[in-house]
Amino acid sequence: MSLRSPRSGRASGGALRRHRGLALLFVLPALLLLGALVVYPIGYSVARSLFDASGHRFVGLDNYGTAFTDHATLTAVRNNAIWVAVAPALVTAIGLVFAVLTEKVRWATAFKLLVFMPMAISFLAAGIIFRTVYDADPHRGVLNAAAVAVHDTFNDRPTYPGAHPRPSTGLDQAQDGDVTAPTSTRVVLLPLVGVQPGALPATARTAQEPAGGDGVSGTVFLDFVPGGGGHPGRLDAGKKGLPGVTVQLRDGGRTVATTTTADDGTFRFGAAPSATTSVVMPAANFAAPYRGIDWLGPAFITPAVIGAYIWIWAGFAMVIIAGGLANLPRETIEAARIDGAGEWQILRRITVPQLAPVLGVVFITMVINVMKVFDLVYIIAPGPVQQDASVLALRLYLVSFGGGNDQGLGSALSVLLLLLVVPVMLLNVRRFRGSRA
Repeated sequence: MSLRSPRSGRASGGALRRHRGLALLFVLPALLLLGALVVYPIGYSVARSLFDASGHRFVGLDNYGTAFTDHATLTAVRNNAIWVAVAPALVTAIGLVFAVLTEKVRWATAFKLLVFMPMAISFLAAGIIFRTVYDADPHRGVLNAAAVAVHDTFNDRPTYPGAHPRPSTGLDQAQDGDVTAPTSTRVVLLPLVGVQPGALPATARTAQEPAGGDGVSGTVFLDFVPGGGGHPGRLDAGKKGLPGVTVQLRDGGRTVATTTTADDGTFRFGAAPSATTSVVMPAANFAAPYRGIDWLGPAFITPAVIGAYIWIWAGFAMVIIAGGLANLPRETIEAARIDGAGEWQILRRITVPQLAPVLGVVFITMVINVMKVFDLVYIIAPGPVQQDASVLALRLYLVSFGGGNDQGLGSALSVLLLLLVVPVMLLNVRRFRGSRA
């Protein structure tokens, strides 16, 4: 039997309504702002997607049909799928490794600061940084500078890149780049042009006449006189010999002997010439130098941008996972160590299972993030390959404002992107509610 009087019930009900009204009054500005910045744009985009580019003619679902048949849009969808499949998993895995390392290294705070520092850089600045890092010129691009250094450590650099024989001097340059001279005589002159100014060694001396005598001798020289003058193909005064050129004596397809030119460009083979022998300067002397990898080309542009994204967000994942790692019970880990478990076994069988909720939150957050990635792709990818690196967010921007001027199709793409992101967001909200419960 209730002892509360009807009047007290009505009073408490009125107080509850007043409290609700007061709460609504305080929340109202936020609701109005949310409606103006979120609800209205979404509603307008849905409505706009049903009209043509001009916005005057109703076309129904035609824009959605175009989105699913347009080659550029399908490329963007494919790239988005690559992003979702690769980037969140790598960010989460690297963040986990960094979080575990912070417990092992002595300078953990400095390590965390160093890894988290990219989060303090704007995406515009990060994009510009990586645009330079991926530059094709080894003198500017850090990655290609490292690639060229490693390549040149294990491979010989071309002696005179771009050099070639002067026309009408009796030398023949094959399609594979080999320069050949017949050896009907014992003395051979090999004049070259096209030698880059910086490629001529400081040890190069004035070209000398071949020694002659038994065998085959010759001179490789730069067929150019500073200031002009001289005769093409002749050893005139002032012409420099080209040292370090690899020269071979071949008989048919067989290499009989190999030598290298001296500082004055001279060389000599002891074997006597025959009707089938020839002097050959291999193409390796004149090949273009190794310039590294075309990171910003069509083949590598998407992995390159994903690498920049991982560099930025790995610190965020590390901080979140490190917070979860700090709350783990240490008893199970210590017990596993006492039982003889190694660090890899502890990480795989104890740490990762106990961190599964935190790893799931980081992973899903990264999935939402990469599905709407835009700025890094727009900044890093050069114009000619922007279509190869395109993602949905970049595609809808280009269609709407980047020259396409078709806001009907752009609105359809934005609605499709929203439909892809919302289920993942709802899953993340459910995980947050489950963790709070």
